[in-house]
Amino acid sequence: MAGSATVGTIPAAPAAAEHMDPRKLIAFFAMVLGMFMSILDIQIVSASLAEIQAGLSAGSDEIGWVQTSYLIAEVIMIPLSGTLARIVSTRYLFAASAAGFTMASALCATATNIDQMIVYRAIQGFIGGGMIPSVFAAAFTIFPPSKRSIVSPIIGLIATLAPTIGPTVGGYLSHAFSWHWLFLVNIVPGIIVTIVTWNFIDFDKPEFALIKKFDWWGLLSMGVFLGALEYVLEEGNSNDWFNDSYIFMGAIASAIAAVVFFYRAFTVEFPVVDLRAFTNRNFAFGSVFSFVMGIGLYGLTYIYPVYLGRIRGYDSLMIGETMFVSGLAMFFTAPIAGKLSTKMDLRLMMVIGFVSFACGTYIMTHLTQDWDFYELFIPQIFRGFGLMMCMVPINNIALGTMPPARMRGASGLFNLTRNLGGAVGLAIINTVLTNRQDVHYERLRENVDWGNPAAIDQMNNMTANFNTYGMDGAAVAIKQMVGLVTKQAIVLSFSDVFLMLTVLFLAMIFGVLMLDKPAPQGGGGGGGGH
Repeated sequence: MAGSATVGTIPAAPAAAEHMDPRKLIAFFAMVLGMFMSILDIQIVSASLAEIQAGLSAGSDEIGWVQTSYLIAEVIMIPLSGTLARIVSTRYLFAASAAGFTMASALCATATNIDQMIVYRAIQGFIGGGMIPSVFAAAFTIFPPSKRSIVSPIIGLIATLAPTIGPTVGGYLSHAFSWHWLFLVNIVPGIIVTIVTWNFIDFDKPEFALIKKFDWWGLLSMGVFLGALEYVLEEGNSNDWFNDSYIFMGAIASAIAAVVFFYRAFTVEFPVVDLRAFTNRNFAFGSVFSFVMGIGLYGLTYIYPVYLGRIRGYDSLMIGETMFVSGLAMFFTAPIAGKLSTKMDLRLMMVIGFVSFACGTYIMTHLTQDWDFYELFIPQIFRGFGLMMCMVPINNIALGTMPPARMRGASGLFNLTRNLGGAVGLAIINTVLTNRQDVHYERLRENVDWGNPAAIDQMNNMTANFNTYGMDGAAVAIKQMVGLVTKQAIVLSFSDVFLMLTVLFLAMIFGVLMLDKPAPQGGGGGGGGH
């Protein structure tokens, strides 16, 4: 539709480019499916960790690593994939990633102890990470700008929908079958993606000569920098941050490796990651927005299940069914966002998205321990709508003005910012939840003392109740009271997190004002917007 409006104003040569090559379309949709699996697998285990823990007889301190190992490995691969795609070509990289991801998924399903599972998940995350940036790069290089209003919402939807419905899909699979199916479900689509991408991708040619110039020290320092950073962020809160020697050493290793990595990135002839993309102002701002979207996307996908599990006592399937609302809202907003991106100033779209997101988190600041599906319904719709309204313009602003030569590297960096945003967001959210819970608990405890008539009445009633059952009424009542106060403290700390997110998303509106006016996406140009 956008194409037809512009063909009349363009010379005949570009008009031919408006025609979509069916081979490229088939390749693109296979790539999208591969990316969907890779991003889905971050969150697919989140609602089912208890089942995996029981199945592998793992300790509660170890089970989190099923997710952490995947994230650490993926975060290292995502920025590296641009350089790899240049050396071996998108076709080889993507088909190999899809095949490796499928095999690693099969290995995860065969794991018999937690150590095997952590290793297999790391392999799965590392190889799967190669599929994500390639899709963004392909979308902005193989399609003419006039088709962006169709292509951009598709990748935006997959990148945001996959983590959102991950807990739903995972909860359903582990309930209906067993936790092994969280990984077995990847095998058939994985084989299809491998075969189709191997046969249909021909966007670029490999440049094997570059392997001689490959910066191995840059790769090593980037791996340590990002891997240690992700470890510190993921494990920091549960291990009391820098009071733990491993966290402290991880932070120092990350800082030293970062210095080496940035030094090499700016001095060697063929750096492992091309950081010059940040000299494009819109890309730099787009990456900041992408970072914040990572906080909103992964932070809320984490915090809703924690509330529903801890406070409401939901199992993984019930959590998944409640969380599905956000996914539906995104699904229905995607085509609207695509249409609007051709007709509306992209900056205005982002403002609407950030305001919608902030409305959703603001409603959640009034959370109580009785909130259920219906109370969470409207905030989730605001969240789903806001995410899609932001994602489409952010993708277009960040990558829409990139020259094709830089696109692969830029796409890796852009996706990395979203994942790092998620990691930083989760670390902050967990720390705030822990600290504020302690603060609220102390405040509530001050009120629940022997000088408070309401508290004494409650205690006496509970004691009398338990005495009738032949228990030690006073002891059980005190235990119950502590439980009530703890629960209330947790709920109040959730409200604090939602308030913090509301402020963050409203602050982003000022960031939008700093952007140059982007080139309209419906036009035949697409090189403008600088």
